[in-house]
Amino acid sequence: MPWKRSGRWWRHAVTDASAVRRAFAPAALDAIERAIAAGERRHAGQVVFAVEPALPLSRVLARVTPRDRALEVFGLSRVWDTERNNGVLIYLLLADRDVEIVADRGIAGAADAAGWQAICEAMEARFREGRYEAGVVSGIEAVAALLARTFPRGEGAVDELPNRPLIL
Repeated sequence: MPWKRSGRWWRHAVTDASAVRRAFAPAALDAIERAIAAGERRHAGQVVFAVEPALPLSRVLARVTPRDRALEVFGLSRVWDTERNNGVLIYLLLADRDVEIVADRGIAGAADAAGWQAICEAMEARFREGRYEAGVVSGIEAVAALLARTFPRGEGAVDELPNRPLIL
């Protein structure tokens, strides 16, 4: 887990909004938005991708984990606030290159913890290669495949959450 490595405070100190712009050009954000929309045409979930450059140093020193922050973002961005409790947050903490997936109670059974973790690890492997857009799009496609098998889109499904990536 990258957040446990020494030097974490330094990565968070030097990672800012410009790092997000370098990793995700406008065309990459458009591709991610299209991938979310395409997946949601196949399944009943509501997928949100959020990227945060870094945590404030006080939070790093308090040892806030990427998982802790993902749970906060899940609540603050209201991913939980869907009619069918079917929101899924894919959260990237860029300074740690750590991905966390938080699934609401209506959709959490689409995969066990190991299944969600495998998607996160595949995304993180692409990030280590500097392939951020490809990592996120492949992760969204993997989540969509899981959800399409267990929660296919039915009649009357509504797109409740924005598909545009959230930059925190």
